[in-house]
Amino acid sequence: MIMQIARADIGLIGNVIDRRLRLTLFVEQQQAGDKYPVAGIAGPGRSTLYSVTLAANELFRQDSYLKACTATVSCVCGNEVCVDQTVFYPLGGGQPGDTGVLRWDGNSARIVNTRYGSDGDIRHVLEEGAAAPAEGTTVELELAWDRRYRHMRMHTAMHLLGSVLKYGVTGGNISAEKSRLDFDMTDTVDKEAVSEALAELVAADHPVSCRWISEEELDANPELVRTMSVQPPRGKGSIRLLEITDVDLQPCGGTHVRSTSEVGAVRIGKVEKKGRQNRRVNIHLDD
Repeated sequence: MIMQIARADIGLIGNVIDRRLRLTLFVEQQQAGDKYPVAGIAGPGRSTLYSVTLAANELFRQDSYLKACTATVSCVCGNEVCVDQTVFYPLGGGQPGDTGVLRWDGNSARIVNTRYGSDGDIRHVLEEGAAAPAEGTTVELELAWDRRYRHMRMHTAMHLLGSVLKYGVTGGNISAEKSRLDFDMTDTVDKEAVSEALAELVAADHPVSCRWISEEELDANPELVRTMSVQPPRGKGSIRLLEITDVDLQPCGGTHVRSTSEVGAVRIGKVEKKGRQNRRVNIHLDD
């Protein structure tokens, strides 16, 4: 089953509250035989209406391929700048915060990290000693795109790895050069077999997309959560699912490519024993 959430299917039913939009999503089930049944999703040929909360300022969740945006500075705290909307992904879920450049009024400063503040705002960390724009200034934010795109490829590759090694996940980390997943397992990892399976999934060009379910629907389908030590963030009324058609479906807030073919060639690196029942599998983009 392919779940499609098109812009034409989104109706705005509320006001902007704390810079978050209440949206109603009409999610249409395209065909029968859902491989990943989710509570509350309608049967074949019907639609389910439910409400989710999307952060209006998190443009990277709406389109991970956006490379730049114009925004207004909402606050400045030392060398950290908050804006009313951003394409920069903040550190979280094992994925590094984005880097890039901030420009305004003929000035510029390097953004060396992006993270969430204690109040939930996204903070763009400027290089040490850099001047910062004043509150209310119109600015241009531009990603270090090559780095971000490798993170997107890597993050999707990690989902593929988790679909090949069907064990609980105890940890993970993503970088542009090398990433890893830790599995709750004692079995020996056949690196050649895993590499071949990953290559097949990449070559199959499976579509990659996102959809949203309520927290109650996630509670009714606990098998969707593969991570053993970390649960999806709650309190916003909805959970974002990453779906690789016919391959994987699980909560994830990271940035991803549109299809598995974009992942490119991947290679299994070192497999490490991290405790009596834990194996760390390293993965590399082979380009």
